[in-house]
Amino acid sequence: MKEYVAFDLETTGLSPENDQMIEIGAVKIRNEKIIGKYNCIIYPEVPVSDFVVELTGISREMLSKGIPLKDGVEGFLDFSEGFPVLGHNIMFDYSFMKIAAKSVSRSFEKKGVDTLVLARKLLKGLENKKLGTLCSYYHYVNEAAHRAYDDALATAVVFEQMKKEFPREKELFEPKQLQYRVKKQRPATQKQIRYLKELVKYHKIKDSAKVDGMTQREASKEIDRIILNYGVMKK
Repeated sequence: MKEYVAFDLETTGLSPENDQMIEIGAVKIRNEKIIGKYNCIIYPEVPVSDFVVELTGISREMLSKGIPLKDGVEGFLDFSEGFPVLGHNIMFDYSFMKIAAKSVSRSFEKKGVDTLVLARKLLKGLENKKLGTLCSYYHYVNEAAHRAYDDALATAVVFEQMKKEFPREKELFEPKQLQYRVKKQRPATQKQIRYLKELVKYHKIKDSAKVDGMTQREASKEIDRIILNYGVMKK
C-alpha cells in the first residue's frame, strides 16, 4: 500500500450509534510523502464531557466554533475518495464514519490496513500496542496525542516504519476490505416523541427538526441538542 489516507477521529464517546465525532483528521500519503491534509473540528450536537475536553485538548470554545457534522463528513469523504484507508484500531473510526456517511446519504466502503493488527502480529515483544507505544518504539514524537490530525500522521509514520522493518511481510501491508454493517435504525419510541414535543413546546423552539419519522438515534440526538442549548424542563 504505497498510497492511502490515514485518518483518525475524536469523539464524544465509544458508541458509534449514540456518540458523535468532534474532530476529523487525515493525511494523504503517496510513496511516503504527504500529498494532502484534512482537519476539522465539528460542532457537537450532543453534550461533551469534561473528560473528553481534557483528554483531547479541544476546548469548549473551539467546539462552539466547529463546522456542522454534515460539512465535516462530506469534506472527508471527498478528500478520501479513491484511496484505501489506514488507522490504528481502524474499525472504531471506520464505524463512526460509515454511520455518519449514511446520515448524509453517502457511501463509505473502503479497503484498509490497521496498524494495531500489524503491531500484534509483528511487534509481539512490546508491552502494549497503543499508538503512543509504537511511536516511542520508532522514536517518533507525537506533539499532540489525542488530536485527530496528529494521531493520523503518527499512524502513517508508524506504518511506513513497519514496512521498512519487515520488508518480507508484504502481504500484511496490503489493504483488505473493511466490514461494518450499519444497524437498521428503529423508529423513535412514543416516549421519545412525546418528550421531544414537550421540550419544543416548553422552550418555544420554532426551528426544531420534524419529529414525525425520526429514528430512535435521531430523536435521542435532537433531545440532547435541545437540552444542551436550552436546558431541561423545570417543574
